Amino acid sequence: MNYQIAICEDVIEDAQYLTSVVQSWAQEQKVSVNVETFPSAESFLFRYEEKKDYDILLLDVEMKKISGIQLAKQIRTIDHHAEIIFTTSHFELSGEGYEVDALHYLVKPIAEDKLKEVLSKAAQKLSVEPPSLVISCNGETVKLLETDIQYIESFLHYIVVHTLSTEYKLKENLSALEEKLSSDFYRTHRSYLVSLKHIRRISRSAVWLDCGDEIPLARGKYDDINRAFIARN
Repeated sequence: MNYQIAICEDVIEDAQYLTSVVQSWAQEQKVSVNVETFPSAESFLFRYEEKKDYDILLLDVEMKKISGIQLAKQIRTIDHHAEIIFTTSHFELSGEGYEVDALHYLVKPIAEDKLKEVLSKAAQKLSVEPPSLVISCNGETVKLLETDIQYIESFLHYIVVHTLSTEYKLKENLSALEEKLSSDFYRTHRSYLVSLKHIRRISRSAVWLDCGDEIPLARGKYDDINRAFIARN
């Protein structure tokens, strides 16, 4: 297993210490890691524009300008997969991480064995890999969790993937993309693939999603989609 790990820490000595512990943990667990360090949230975000495949993020809460909490909130608008570990000098700030689904708070000075324990917990959670879809969009390769995809629609030679946070337009065939997805997706119409997870209501001619969008339902598909929806839920 190869883990992509980012350390965002504005104190050089702390960043070096965290890196050494991560590398020691990797040797003990017999896994490989690629560790990148960033002195600020801004520098991380600049790199994040090109690379969004981090598995584990170690974020210092008390960074200048953009804090670790603020950075995590930005990350979570795109990525719900990465395990986030906060580091902080102030234990009282630990309650702020729940809304970004942080794995753990580590209070400085961080004990080596404690960090290794949390890294192992992160690795265990990551080993349960949820279904995902890898797409190429605007020169970038993006990995989308199926649970984040609400629906996909086709326009001539393009498709648009609608996720919880954004939209991705790419040149792809809808039928080819359908083969890459799990049975959680239903072809309601020749131009639409809908996530059964995000359906709120079904009528004879349309389905309504959590986001409020109305998607057309082809004639004769009502009974079939109802069975699929019930089986999924």
